[in-house]
Amino acid sequence: MFIQTESTPNPATLKFLPGQAVLETGTADFPTADAAADSPLASRLFAVDGVTGVFFGTDFVTVTKADAKEWDHLRPAVLGAIMEHFQSGAPVLGGDEAGRTGHGEAFDAEDGQIVGQIKELLDTRVRPAVAQDGGDITFHGFDRGVVYLHMQGACAGCPSSTLTLKMGIENLLRHYIPEVTEVRPVAV
Repeated sequence: MFIQTESTPNPATLKFLPGQAVLETGTADFPTADAAADSPLASRLFAVDGVTGVFFGTDFVTVTKADAKEWDHLRPAVLGAIMEHFQSGAPVLGGDEAGRTGHGEAFDAEDGQIVGQIKELLDTRVRPAVAQDGGDITFHGFDRGVVYLHMQGACAGCPSSTLTLKMGIENLLRHYIPEVTEVRPVAV
């Protein structure tokens, strides 16, 4: 098994591409070791000293490290953990919804059409680009012109995430949907 690595805009996060499906659909975020209890792969990665976050996409794994650790020392251990997991045949997720990024959405019913347009733009224009950088973005709400989004994976804590939200996503949404006035991050 050959696992490729890619850097991300977040220097604390690396993207690992195992060359096979990680998740069939969607994403799963494990911001802490406790959150990883139901995922054999995430648990194995958190067992590596210095790992502080794990995120799964359909064909990649992003791992976030502690600031005091260096990738030169962590990368081999993370590669080994991913390789051992896939060779073991164990599932990536233990339960049907372990670590899944499901959440409640807050918006007024009369804004349903606007929210549909926002989600369409996020799914077709934003999420593919963010996934290239080892992360994901999820819709959390719309209230009086303000769109609430949550950054995950490599995007969470990335130095350029505010710029991505404000200059990229906010400008895109405002261009196509005049009712959107601002984009704000939310912590989950």
